[in-house]
Amino acid sequence: GSDLDAATKLTIDRGRKNLEILKQGQYSPSPVGEQVAIIYASTKGFIDVVPVEKVRAFEIEFLSTLNTQHKNIIDDLAAGKFTEELGEVAKDVASRFAN
Repeated sequence: GSDLDAATKLTIDRGRKNLEILKQGQYSPSPVGEQVAIIYASTKGFIDVVPVEKVRAFEIEFLSTLNTQHKNIIDDLAAGKFTEELGEVAKDVASRFAN
């Protein structure tokens, strides 16, 4: 493990976090807009500072905030629309909960 460079370690860490965010309860899939939002947050590195064991808590807070304060973003993602606003809102909301 100590022979890995920083980029490889980051990739492995993101993979572990992606595994956590992809988990869903049996017979209770997440809505598409929410799935896209959390995957976007992960792939853009917004949760890099979140420990793996706290990723689920981050996901709950992140999606709850988007659903209550930025429902239009979730709706747009569900409809296949991606805007610059989404990127900015996702970054702002994620940064609130990542630390």
